[in-house]
Amino acid sequence: MLVSILSVAFNSEATIARTIESVLAQTYQNIEYIIIDGNSKDGTVSVAESFRPRFEEKHIPYTIISEPDKGMYDGLNKGARLAKGELVGQINTDDWYEPDAVETMVKLYKSEHYDAAWGSIRIKKKSGDMIKHAKVGKLWTTTHWCHPGMFSKRETLLEFPYALETMYDDFDYITAVHKAGKKIVTIDRVISNFTFGEGGQSTKKSFAEAKKRVRVTYGIYRKHGMSRLYWLHRWLVEGFKLIVG
Repeated sequence: MLVSILSVAFNSEATIARTIESVLAQTYQNIEYIIIDGNSKDGTVSVAESFRPRFEEKHIPYTIISEPDKGMYDGLNKGARLAKGELVGQINTDDWYEPDAVETMVKLYKSEHYDAAWGSIRIKKKSGDMIKHAKVGKLWTTTHWCHPGMFSKRETLLEFPYALETMYDDFDYITAVHKAGKKIVTIDRVISNFTFGEGGQSTKKSFAEAKKRVRVTYGIYRKHGMSRLYWLHRWLVEGFKLIVG
C-alpha cells in the first residue's frame, strides 16, 4: 500500500533537512514524498533538491512544488490533491518523524480501517521534552489531539478539505470528520517530534491572546453544532495555559 507524506514549507532552510532525513529513514518504504513550498525567499528549495539523488536511489517518488499559496493549509489541500497514496501523513518542516512512524500507522490502518488517526508526539521545549499522549475521550477536545502525528485516508482529506479560515484549521478538519461519523482511532505511541514555537500564536501567554484562541476554537465547536458548554471548557484550557504554561 502506497503512503503519501506531505510537508508544507516556507523559509524553512534551517530545519527542512532534518524533516527530510526522517522521511528517508522510514522503516516502511512504499511511500511518496511531496514538499509544497510557498515560494520561499531563502534556500529551502535548494536544500530540498539536494536530497533528490537519495530518494532516487531508494526509488521513492519525490515531488517539490514551489509557488505562492494562501498558507500552510492551502498547501496541504494542494498536496492531498496531488497525493497518490491510499493513506496520507503530514509532517511540518520544523518537525520530524520517528523511524517507524509510517509503519506504525499502516499497521493500525490495516487492523482498524480508520478514516483518520493520530499517534502521540514528543514536544521539544527549551525546558525539556514532554509527551503528548494521543487519545479520544468522551469530551471532544484538543487536549489529546496531536496533529503532527496524524494520518488520514486520502479520500477523507479530499472530502473535508481544510477551510482556510483560521490557524486552527487542523482541529476544524478533524472535528468535521468526527461529526460526520467517520472512524477515528489513536495509538499511544510516539509518531513524531514537534518543535514547540515559543511566542507563536497558539502559545502566547496573555489574556488578550487567550481570549482570541477561545473565540476561534469555540467558533469551531459551534460551527459543527456542538454544545455551548465548550465555551467553559475552552476557558478552562486557556486558563491552565496562562497559569502553568
